[in-house]
Amino acid sequence: MKSSARFRALFALVVIALSVYIAATVPVRLGLDLRGGTQIVLETRSTETIKADGEATERTLEVLRGRIDALGVAEPTIVRSGDNRIIVELPGVQDPRKAADVLGRTAQLSVHSVLGPGAESDKSLPKGERVLADEAGERLHLAAASLSGQDVKDAEATFDQQSGAGWLVTVDFEDDKGWAKLTGQAACNPAGDPKRRVAIVLDNKIISSPQVDPSVACGGGITGGSTQITGSFTSEDSKELALLISGGALPVPVETVEQRTVGPTLGAEAIESSAWAAALGTALTAMFIIVVYRLMGFLAIVALACYGVISYAALAGLGATLTLPGLAGFVLAIGMAVDANVLVFERAREEYGKRNRPSSRSALTAGFKGAFSAIADSNITTLIAAGLLFLLASGPVKGFGVTLAIGVLASMISALVITRVLAEFAVERRWVHRRPKLTGLASIGRVREYLTRRDPQLMRRPRRWLVVSLIVLIVTGAGIVVRGLNFGVEFTGGRLIEYSTTKTVDPDQARTVLADAGFPQAVVQSSGDNGLTVRTDELSNAEAVKVAEAIDEVGGGAEKVRDELIGPSLGDELRRNALIALGLALGAQLLYLAFRFRWMFGTAAVSTLAHDVVILTGIFAWLGKPIDGVFLAALLTVVGYSVNDSVVVFDRVRELWQKNPKAPLAQSTNLAVLQTVPRTVNTGIGVIFILASLALLGGDSLTDFALALLIGMLVGTYSSVLTASPLAIELDAYASDGSGRGRGRGRGRGRGRSDSGREKSGAEESSSLAKATSQGS
Repeated sequence: MKSSARFRALFALVVIALSVYIAATVPVRLGLDLRGGTQIVLETRSTETIKADGEATERTLEVLRGRIDALGVAEPTIVRSGDNRIIVELPGVQDPRKAADVLGRTAQLSVHSVLGPGAESDKSLPKGERVLADEAGERLHLAAASLSGQDVKDAEATFDQQSGAGWLVTVDFEDDKGWAKLTGQAACNPAGDPKRRVAIVLDNKIISSPQVDPSVACGGGITGGSTQITGSFTSEDSKELALLISGGALPVPVETVEQRTVGPTLGAEAIESSAWAAALGTALTAMFIIVVYRLMGFLAIVALACYGVISYAALAGLGATLTLPGLAGFVLAIGMAVDANVLVFERAREEYGKRNRPSSRSALTAGFKGAFSAIADSNITTLIAAGLLFLLASGPVKGFGVTLAIGVLASMISALVITRVLAEFAVERRWVHRRPKLTGLASIGRVREYLTRRDPQLMRRPRRWLVVSLIVLIVTGAGIVVRGLNFGVEFTGGRLIEYSTTKTVDPDQARTVLADAGFPQAVVQSSGDNGLTVRTDELSNAEAVKVAEAIDEVGGGAEKVRDELIGPSLGDELRRNALIALGLALGAQLLYLAFRFRWMFGTAAVSTLAHDVVILTGIFAWLGKPIDGVFLAALLTVVGYSVNDSVVVFDRVRELWQKNPKAPLAQSTNLAVLQTVPRTVNTGIGVIFILASLALLGGDSLTDFALALLIGMLVGTYSSVLTASPLAIELDAYASDGSGRGRGRGRGRGRGRSDSGREKSGAEESSSLAKATSQGS
């Protein structure tokens, strides 16, 4: 065994062993859309005195962490996103009202002396004074704030076991002088007088207004930096009051810009349906690959299993959160891993047929060498799209970008290292060497045999294909203008709530009930057999309760399975970031392809990507499907996936040009298309199995995702062959004569040469290949 092969085997063994260890010991963290719970996105706001920068947001996060811990939620997550955004995930919390109420009390805590009973009108009060209702509803006239939340050190609910007085709240202050002065002034008033009280205000609401104990002397106040608030507190009341006092010292106010709630049933169904989709899609793909490539196909499936372990371990090891779109991306990456193996095996088949004394080992080595550049270029372009998703997107789409990037890297390790180690070991066995047909490499395949017999000249009239693509582009793009885009709540702002009802409810009936309840603008759609989706403008949690009551009444009982609240500012930001991500993805891929190939190939490939994006978006517009975060994930996946086909074709054109620099571009392109079609067909079938499984078994939440990818894959496969290639020919012809009148027929480099002395044409080379491997399967 050569040293390079020994190194690959050792590397593969280390990676697999490490992945198995991590997968067995480190669990993957599931997103809320898979395990159920509530996610709240808060945004810090600047005040007249404090700017909401990264430092202020970090201090705010620590205060909110204390509030969340006091809620008693298991395994909560709170992280900062950017300079002024905080993401809070509360697993298992299905009713976000309590959490939102606690987190939403975002004004700074303040402590006031009471000047007396409050009047009905407070318009003429001096600056800083206010009139607020106390816990019993009595209006109190408050002086300007004497202390703020920053003066509060801690607050704790305790049970007074010595006196048996029940639950009380102990409050500690940073400096005892302010509290002593405030309570000393209040103690100068007689017992029962409102002026003897001290008001603690949070979010413009009095949360406690205790009266100073009669034992406190006038002017002396409560010293020692600690005080106790007593009353008829229950355990929950005292803990909530302590939580609000200790957690009220926010450096800057915050605002809820997004809120999502997913029921556990939806999460469980999503995991189960996606698992079935993955199992079925992988099984069908495995059967197809084994039938086509025999022993090499079986070894590729073994490597594919290793790919799954590596991807899972990478997710767990990096601490990434697996979301529903991310899970779909994980399943989709299986098809991308198959693509790399198919590229290698098809090149090995070609090499086997070209050699006078062929062997499976030499053909396999040449196959890996010949396919490496196409695999690397196509996967790098996909990584560019995944990286932009991670940098510019948010929420589930960002998680999808992480999962897609991990899948791409794992697929390259699986195809270029693990598959190669297994395949080289197998072909070195004597019993395999004696039976070359067993390897699946000793034949050119039925698709290539058919193309050899027919020898179609697809690039003879490239402008015809461009006209067909233009017609399709106009028809589908008209949907964007005629029907418009149905932007999801993520991009428009508002609230979307999905319910599972006991009985089937007609959407029109539900719409009427909601209108009677005060929500005439609500958009109601059916979801599945007993599901209803209600979409409205921004609702408060109290208004959401009224909507739930109306649906519960008309549905004979209803369970909330999903609840999403997106602020209008966040919706604008998401839509803007989506366009930026798409534009940068196209621009970055153009630069990369122009660098790796020629400018006309890069321009043709990126123009084709824009063509695919418009067609996919237009079809969704005609179908009335939502344009949401999941669609964006699918769209950018199509951008990365569809360029793979173009890269494979252009990589072969580049190789043919290196062999025959004077050949016309149309001739080289036609031959490149015919030589790569078998790979396109076999990869496409494998991916169709995966996507069809997602569409049929993935549940309602994955149907639109799988549909977008199916459409994108079909359009991308067609356009990479019959749009990108003709466009490259026309661009080359335009650049060659400088007038743009070139027909692209035999034009390009070396145009105008006679046929005498030329190398073999595509038909002749294909015929030679067929004769050398007449035993095709």
